[in-house]
Amino acid sequence: MKCTRVFLNRLQNEPEAHDTVVVIDVLRSFTTAAVALSRGAAAIYPVEGVAAAIVLAEGLEGAVSVGAIAGGDPAPGFAYGNSPAALLTADLAGRPVVMSTAAGVRGLQRYRQARRLYAASLVCARATAAAIRAAGAEEVCFVITGEWVDRDGDEDVACADYIEALLRGDTPAPSGFAHRVRASDFGRRFMAGTWPNLPMADLELATRVDCFDFPMLVVRDGERMVIR
Repeated sequence: MKCTRVFLNRLQNEPEAHDTVVVIDVLRSFTTAAVALSRGAAAIYPVEGVAAAIVLAEGLEGAVSVGAIAGGDPAPGFAYGNSPAALLTADLAGRPVVMSTAAGVRGLQRYRQARRLYAASLVCARATAAAIRAAGAEEVCFVITGEWVDRDGDEDVACADYIEALLRGDTPAPSGFAHRVRASDFGRRFMAGTWPNLPMADLELATRVDCFDFPMLVVRDGERMVIR
């Protein structure tokens, strides 16, 4: 199995298509999505753009809007920000979730033509690796979404390293990868406690490696993308 990587914000480093693509957003899109599914959400609709997400949420019965703008602040007009901790007590059972974020969701949209597409974070990393192996993937591309001009993105690189090690059949200790999330540029902002929309509770959830036993496969539903 061949593994490659691209960085979403390095425009010169984005090939057009892949066999299997794993879009990673540990802090926080795909930790939030995993929590939503664990809370019984019927499906997650990743939508690029706040306005488009609001329109879709208004058109889906019982929909809950979740998301943030660049930097992590809650998207205006949404029911919840991009906060996994906030969803721990949310009433999501049987309800669709419409999600819009500046990194993870944009990554999914960029690679929507992949043969198989996964949303991933550390909380479901082992399950993602198992699904990739079961599907018989020949090539896997990891898309790192968290690297920006002011962020090293190592929280996502760590997740890619962990999944790739599992795909090789290695047995890496999860604790080292969780430590890298905390030590990353963005992780340190959560730990600082000075960013009101970056709560420590979100970081704690994001570093619970393999706490969910399901992968997040992204499929097409007409023109929409759906995570189930």
